[in-house]
Amino acid sequence: MTLRNRFDRMGADIKAKATSRAAWVLPKESSSFAPPDTWTNKDNDVTPPERRTWTAFTILGYWFSDALNMQRWEAPASVIILGLTWREAILSQTLGMIIVSIPMVFNGAIGANLHVPYPVAARSSFGFHFAKFAVIVRLVTALFWHSIQSYSGSFALTNCISAIWPSYLDIPNHIPKGIGITTQQMVSHLLFWSIQFPILMIPPHKLRWLFVFKAIIVIASSIGVAAGMVKYASSSGDIWNQEPTVHGSQRAWLIMTAMMSSAGGWATMATNIPDFTRYMNGTKGQYWQALFLPVICTFLAVMSIIATSAGKVVYGQYIWDPTVLASKWTGPKGRTARFFVGFSWAVAQIGTNVGANVVTAANDLTSLCPKYFNIRRGAIIVTIIGGWVMQPWKIISSASSLLTFMSGLAIFLAPVAAVLASDYWLVKRRKIDVPGLYDPHGRYKYWHGVNWRAVVTFAVSLGPNLPGLANSVNHHSVGLTGGIVHLWDVNYLYGLFVAVFVYVSLSLLFPPKETFVAELISGDVCVGTVDVESEIIDDVSGDGSVDTSLEKKRVDVEGEKF
Repeated sequence: MTLRNRFDRMGADIKAKATSRAAWVLPKESSSFAPPDTWTNKDNDVTPPERRTWTAFTILGYWFSDALNMQRWEAPASVIILGLTWREAILSQTLGMIIVSIPMVFNGAIGANLHVPYPVAARSSFGFHFAKFAVIVRLVTALFWHSIQSYSGSFALTNCISAIWPSYLDIPNHIPKGIGITTQQMVSHLLFWSIQFPILMIPPHKLRWLFVFKAIIVIASSIGVAAGMVKYASSSGDIWNQEPTVHGSQRAWLIMTAMMSSAGGWATMATNIPDFTRYMNGTKGQYWQALFLPVICTFLAVMSIIATSAGKVVYGQYIWDPTVLASKWTGPKGRTARFFVGFSWAVAQIGTNVGANVVTAANDLTSLCPKYFNIRRGAIIVTIIGGWVMQPWKIISSASSLLTFMSGLAIFLAPVAAVLASDYWLVKRRKIDVPGLYDPHGRYKYWHGVNWRAVVTFAVSLGPNLPGLANSVNHHSVGLTGGIVHLWDVNYLYGLFVAVFVYVSLSLLFPPKETFVAELISGDVCVGTVDVESEIIDDVSGDGSVDTSLEKKRVDVEGEKF
């Protein structure tokens, strides 16, 4: 009867939502700082002190959970396929991680100091309304990554199923070849998405066990695959003596491209890292990210290269996809190993999607449309779009297109991350009015809610990279040559440092004085409006005008912690 009543309520709710848009409206929530006429969401409030429990060890655990995924395994091996050596593959991956760690720790400090999420923090630099554009840019990239990593997880699930039932691989294909996916792959994708869906509905703070389990199982799997392939091949392969197949300037620019691809893979996190560092208990622990991320990704790169090199000894070719490598293992022991490797990567993809993609995108939807979306609804919409509207199979069909995809995302996020960091550190000098971030008519409204300096900066940073992006996607149609192509080879570095230079220069030449405050106005204490009625009366001049600054005067109410 309980289940029946629940299904009856669900049916009635679906019927109401199908016939009336008003049925989608969420109950209005109050906020600590937002004006009463502003529709907001408590998830965007300043993080309460009791929820600031993250330490440096929490950050380490988070990065173990987030960075250990199939894309990190595949990226260095795909560099080798393009003609570089193992030394250059590891070098490009490590340097790429160091590059992206720079904006990551600077923007991470915003969350650790102000304890506000990324959509709110962006209002200081982009303006209250233009910040929504920065949120949309991040939302789109999070959707892409969720789609890519969900599809990759379906291949891991295929390994698990085929290890138990080998005939699963013999499902006849009824999908046209031009679509880029077979019937069997589509079934795996549906199954993986269905398994992942209920896990995505669980709040991340209740999934700590999943992140710990993922870190243990993926590290063990990575070491096991590398060691097992070396033992099976009776050597670690000839990759250590491999010579590059590209030379001269082409080789140098290819190394830069690999570095930008490595950095681009984490450009999303470098932008929205305040979403996570807002939970820090202290301001210094988050700086350890600059060490954790490069070390973890370098470890995975080394394991990937060893396994790929040994795989060539056994199979005669470099196999950069760990699920393809595992699919070649036969016999009782081989099928057992295939199952556990596939299981570990499936868990890895789910963990990354929960921690980095779905929650991130759901937060964005909640910020953009708090009237209709909460975190739960946002997660449902995100995973439906990522699972069925996006089509990632063509993007990850080759090593070259994977590098192009990862770099392409970075050019849109580099100026956002740069503006966010440079505004906080160089323009505002860490002096932010946190309550003012929640007021659409407050000090951060700029011009109709838009900071034109951020608009110009975004255009200058992104514009020159667009021809390179178009050329990399379809070289035969665009056919660019010369310097504009090489600008694309350093796309993330260009976008990052040019954005910093342009934004800081414009802010110095045309300072937004209305946004400056003498000291940090923290959000830790409730801010109230003083009853200044008597003061207003005293300040009424002969012509009846009122000093409105007194009406807006705010004081800290001591002891009122929210």
